[in-house]
Amino acid sequence: MAIQVIKEKCKGCRLCVKACPFEAIDMDGKLAVINEKCTACNQCIAACKFGAIIKTEEDGPVDLSAYKNVWVFAEQRDGKLMNVALELIGEGYRLSREIGGDTKVCAVLIGDQIDHLTDECYAYGADKVYLISHPLLKNYTTDGYTKVLVDAIREYKPEIVLYGATHIGRDLAPRAAARMNAGLTADCTRLDVKVSSYIEYAQKNTTLDTSTLDANDPSTGLKQTRPAFGGNLMATIICPRTRPQMSTVRPGVMQKREKVEGARGELIRVEPQLAEGDIRTKILDIVKSAKEMVSLTDAKIICSGGRGLGGPEGFALIKEFADKVGGVVGSSRAAVDAGWIDHSHQVGQTGTTVKPNIYFACGISGAIQHLAGMQTSDIIVAINKDADAPIFEVADYGIVGDLYKVIPQIIAEWDNAEALYDASTK
Repeated sequence: MAIQVIKEKCKGCRLCVKACPFEAIDMDGKLAVINEKCTACNQCIAACKFGAIIKTEEDGPVDLSAYKNVWVFAEQRDGKLMNVALELIGEGYRLSREIGGDTKVCAVLIGDQIDHLTDECYAYGADKVYLISHPLLKNYTTDGYTKVLVDAIREYKPEIVLYGATHIGRDLAPRAAARMNAGLTADCTRLDVKVSSYIEYAQKNTTLDTSTLDANDPSTGLKQTRPAFGGNLMATIICPRTRPQMSTVRPGVMQKREKVEGARGELIRVEPQLAEGDIRTKILDIVKSAKEMVSLTDAKIICSGGRGLGGPEGFALIKEFADKVGGVVGSSRAAVDAGWIDHSHQVGQTGTTVKPNIYFACGISGAIQHLAGMQTSDIIVAINKDADAPIFEVADYGIVGDLYKVIPQIIAEWDNAEALYDASTK
């Protein structure tokens, strides 16, 4: 959709200019003019008393063949790449090879003084790196990052853009999609791309209007799968008429490629057109709270507690257990909803998707939403009094018993093992 001003009706009253929250309307004499900042939010339409502003369909269909390559928003913070960025580069590498031809996977780095990160992107599979560097991009701002990313997308026309479902990715992706009038699927757990089969899929689905689709179109569609209705079914979503196709993917869902030291690729330096006036917010200070230090996605060992703990005091035992084995504390949604522990510890479909070396599920029955967030762990150890609990179906090791008796015994055995190790090394 697009916002259009009817010249004959515009009176130059400037009410639309005052109503626009994005500074997307300029005045050309007494005529309102919509600029590229427009997000089609409709505020100007409601403000206009003369019916001079309307919403219309975009002019003509999008030329799908003009878009090419898989882009990954390589999120970085304080000059360090986020782990999900490396996972998505690996996924982008897989998708680009499935598309074939000369399709490339491209990492998009946005920030200031981040040139050193390009080598890491190459090492994990990126064929190209688009480097967008500017002092105003040192810290993330919605306006700054959205503008430079959208400008780059318009110039280079990627077919697919992937984002990590982090706080930043979830803020940036929908804004970029809105400005590009493109579709966006959130929290994907699977991505598939096959030439031609995309059009066939759309034509076989009788609920879709396929009258404008060209079965001979060479472009490739992305089939984006994500949980729906509380995880009770998986929905596959397609965007047959717009580009780029955009998805956010939770950390820990996709697999990183093996790092190849010394790998090289093409570097494209993008000169951003960015001024202070483009950024409506000003960062006064950055405060990192203690709960942000809980890094479930990077943890090698996670000890999670659920409803079987019986109350918030049970997490004291889980914390002691995690400290002993060198892990972090996780939880099920039931424990979070009960107010026993902060949401930052939640593992599952509505929490954090994790893939540690060892996952201890203590007093967790194994609801499908929880399993979706941890079942790819290397080793799963379940402790539960209910021998029929669903968690045992995915567990590598299961202990049927009272966790308040079992966990202290594990801690004691851990102490004995440490003592024996210390004695053997003297």
